Amino acid sequence: MFVATLLSNPLSPALTPARAESLRAAWGGEPLRWLAEGEAAEFSLAAEPGDLWAVWEALQAEGIDLAVQPAEGRRKAMLIADMDSTMIEQECIDELADMAGFGAHVAAITARAMNGELAFEPALRERVALLKGLPEGIIDQVLAERITYRAGGRELVGTMRARGGYCVLVSGGFTGFTEQVAGHLGFDEQRANRLEVAEGRLAGTVAEPILGREAKLAALHQISAARGLRPAQVMAVGDGANDLAMLGAAGAGVALHAKPSVAAQCRLRVNHGDLTALLYLQGYARDDFVTA
Repeated sequence: MFVATLLSNPLSPALTPARAESLRAAWGGEPLRWLAEGEAAEFSLAAEPGDLWAVWEALQAEGIDLAVQPAEGRRKAMLIADMDSTMIEQECIDELADMAGFGAHVAAITARAMNGELAFEPALRERVALLKGLPEGIIDQVLAERITYRAGGRELVGTMRARGGYCVLVSGGFTGFTEQVAGHLGFDEQRANRLEVAEGRLAGTVAEPILGREAKLAALHQISAARGLRPAQVMAVGDGANDLAMLGAAGAGVALHAKPSVAAQCRLRVNHGDLTALLYLQGYARDDFVTA
């Protein structure tokens, strides 16, 4: 059996009973189950529809996300999440560079790296070099003045942990940010790159080895194995090219507001919903949500 999940933005719900019912009827699905009025609904069906992606495309224009996945095992025991533009709404390195006066240049490199046009590791070294000489305290300033959290993050982490799940933040960004973000959202563990500091200022270098695409994949395998879990029991979420390996290895890899080149390689795509969409994809209803 498969489950089809329909999702929309909680701030501007676009999912009407008529729209959900018309798709269920067209695909010959079981009765609708509403997970949250106007936001999310699901139904079971016997096979994956042949017109899935044509329907997905049409629903995108209506502000509705659609996912079809096997029903068995969709509730996961571990979450591994990217940070920048996923759990938070910014790219931290871009914000650091912007405060230093060369944000546009660094943001252009970041965009190319996240699209997979540049190898992540050398692109990170190039950008970090431009930060040389900035006071170490600029990280706390960026956190206080510029970083905002994507909606639904505390509900996602809190609900999964309340059901026995283990939650890991794995970022190609920097520990100065992940430590605070992980603590605020309630993650069990965090991994990221470390900016090197000399005499209270950024040295323009990052500690090696760099945590990039392959390191994120390795973290998924290492942490899940240590907890006696299979990759199939893991949900991963990210938006950039350096997330693709872990998204592909996880039992449920979710491209969240991802770069088009990244989303095209993922079967689970959320372009309209927030982080609570990852709970709906697992069959949780809004009444089940727990805040971290």
